[in-house]
Amino acid sequence: MNSKDIIESRIPSILKEKPELAKDINAVIHFDISGDNGGKWTLDCTKPEGWVSEGINGASKMTVYMSNEDFVKITEKKLNSQMAAMQGKIKFKPMDMGLAMKLAKLLG
Repeated sequence: MNSKDIIESRIPSILKEKPELAKDINAVIHFDISGDNGGKWTLDCTKPEGWVSEGINGASKMTVYMSNEDFVKITEKKLNSQMAAMQGKIKFKPMDMGLAMKLAKLLG
């Protein structure tokens, strides 16, 4: 499992099963994942489908920066996202605590 699999396959699958998560997030979020198997993606939860695209596309409400290793650990529930943020393993720019909490529901 790596960031590409999670963002391009797992997240859309979760959003199809629970469309209320996309409605709750209702924002465009960029992911900038570093390290091996990292990359850049756009998550657009303002649309009814087709939420994920590769690359940084358009303006976003927030950009999430982290390593592939930490991203995988968070989605596997081996790393708590709040602790990772406090330790500087996840960075949000600009920081929007409400949006970050909604995103945590989708990822963890």
